[in-house]
Amino acid sequence: MPLSFRTLRHRAPAWLGWCLPVVLLPGLLLLQQQRLASLQNRSTVTQDLQRQDQATAATLALAKNVPTFGFDNLVADWFFLQFLQYFGDDQARAITGYSLSPEFFKVIIPNDPYYRLFYMFLSGSTSNFAAQPEQSVALIAQGLDRLTPAFPDDGFYIWRYRGVDELLYLGDGEAAQKSFQTAADWARQSPHPDAPFIAENSQRTADFLANNPLSKQAQVNAWASVLSNAFDDATRQKAIERIEALGGKVTISETGGISLQFPEDD
Repeated sequence: MPLSFRTLRHRAPAWLGWCLPVVLLPGLLLLQQQRLASLQNRSTVTQDLQRQDQATAATLALAKNVPTFGFDNLVADWFFLQFLQYFGDDQARAITGYSLSPEFFKVIIPNDPYYRLFYMFLSGSTSNFAAQPEQSVALIAQGLDRLTPAFPDDGFYIWRYRGVDELLYLGDGEAAQKSFQTAADWARQSPHPDAPFIAENSQRTADFLANNPLSKQAQVNAWASVLSNAFDDATRQKAIERIEALGGKVTISETGGISLQFPEDD
């Protein structure tokens, strides 16, 4: 019997309920295939990066024991350039992390313990990004054993890097007090143009910690050091937030100058 127009209208919803899955199925399959391909590609990329990190770790382990034949500085510089490539690869580090950071410096510092900026990157990458401050402090100590108050003339900064790691990342106020005091003592013996300011600043931090190992003012001063040495926006923002949480205030001028207000209580 032929269907009337009225009958067709009543039955249309049932037809659509049967037809829609058939019509949509190819599109859904295509979306699933694309998603699966994306997941497989992501898994492949992760595996490739993990293999790359394993190869880098093996190279670094070998480099610790290979003789340099007098080219210590050249070896240190070469591996520092490799570290910068490793550290600066944000996409790779978002997947595999920064755990190899201290391994680079286990090659760099023994071969050239005299270049201050090595220690700045060591502290920032290992304590802040790799979350291994104990490794940073140990490597800094290894380098400091070969320095003197007179050489290099900016060696007092390295004691400050150690003190910052001890205070902010290890929570060891007593060890930090000794490091900042040594930084002040070394700065007073140095002809470096920054020495007078660093001597005063480090002595003030050491005095804060001598009176109170958990001093807010000392922590603010240490976070200010992190802020001034930060090489990425996330670390700068973290330092500002920690300073403000401790009751301090940071003002940054239009020219990039940093003004610091300490908390009233300690």
